[in-house]
Amino acid sequence: MYTFIPPESVHFYAAVDNLKRFVLGMASNQCGVPLFLQTFSSNESDKEAILTIINQLKENLKTDAKVYHVADAAFYTAPNLQNLGQHTFWISRAPATIKEVQELIGTEDPFLSCADDRYGYQVHFSEYAGIRQKWVLYRSAPMHEREEKTFEKNLVKDLNRAKKSLRKLCAREFACAPDAQSAVETWLTKHPRCRLCELATTTITRKQEKKRGRPKNGEPVQLSYKISAEVEHIPEVLAEERRILGRFALATNDPELSVDELLTNYKAQSAIERGFRFLKDRSFRVAEIFLKKVSRIQALAMVMVLCLFIYSLTEFRLRRELERTGETVTSQTKKQTQRPTLKGVFFRFRRVREFVVVEEGRRVKRVANLNEELWKILRLLGREYEKYYT
Repeated sequence: MYTFIPPESVHFYAAVDNLKRFVLGMASNQCGVPLFLQTFSSNESDKEAILTIINQLKENLKTDAKVYHVADAAFYTAPNLQNLGQHTFWISRAPATIKEVQELIGTEDPFLSCADDRYGYQVHFSEYAGIRQKWVLYRSAPMHEREEKTFEKNLVKDLNRAKKSLRKLCAREFACAPDAQSAVETWLTKHPRCRLCELATTTITRKQEKKRGRPKNGEPVQLSYKISAEVEHIPEVLAEERRILGRFALATNDPELSVDELLTNYKAQSAIERGFRFLKDRSFRVAEIFLKKVSRIQALAMVMVLCLFIYSLTEFRLRRELERTGETVTSQTKKQTQRPTLKGVFFRFRRVREFVVVEEGRRVKRVANLNEELWKILRLLGREYEKYYT
């Protein structure tokens, strides 16, 4: 069994006066069905909130099945790992801010092929935070393609920002040549992709007294220094950045978990992300929440997640029956699918109308605009759904 924790907590605004925020934390199973919710103060960090959710979920979730808690990099901190220990199983993305992960991502070792041939992998082991864990470095072809397009677009923006920054540097005057050189070194540190071409330092001479004309021989003058240069990207740095595009590291404290299971279970985290998109939908009018009492905020959160619970269960039931029967329905993109979204199904039912006719002096209810595919959806969902339309 898997529980999925949101990659980041979702903030909502409450109260009439200064619009304070509250945070809704939620965990769901691999089908997107909510298992747990809790509201937090907006002052609480996401890292602490995720740990609280996992600990309280452990206390309330009674099962003999092996449970994995899946979370994003916000969860992966030394205190969180040490708090959970070795026997509470988790799956998380290892953040690239960790030096060991950075070195792993930059490795030149060959990759093996996953069951999904779009991915390659390398297996490593770590003792980060004193917890024995399995690290798997993945290389994703689809992710590499997406990131490469973004990378090329950002290069132009990056060079323009560097040129703008360099113009400001060249406009400054320095009291001495070493100060100018130090400023250049500082600038290069802030722009590791760039190098300066035609770099030169020019001396500017000014009279100390404001008089017209050139300074006379022996007249005291004031010297200052300015920099002139052109900027360009370093090809070797860009090549190295391109080489590691599409790579990411996943970590788990269960060494028995295979690389394919690890990847599949982490990617399933999108289920809870869809749930949060549902909660942030305009239908809830979350921009118009004016609540101050903690109890009322909690009650509202409960209603919202209960709606998500019903929505996700219905969607799961429809998808399960479509897969069991081998049938398909038309998606919002006009393609046949066995994994429709319930929102898309609701959209298909928007033209269904109930009306009343008089037959032989009796008022009889009728339903209009129910086509064959809508009847199929109702049949797959079960008699409890069909009876409202028959």
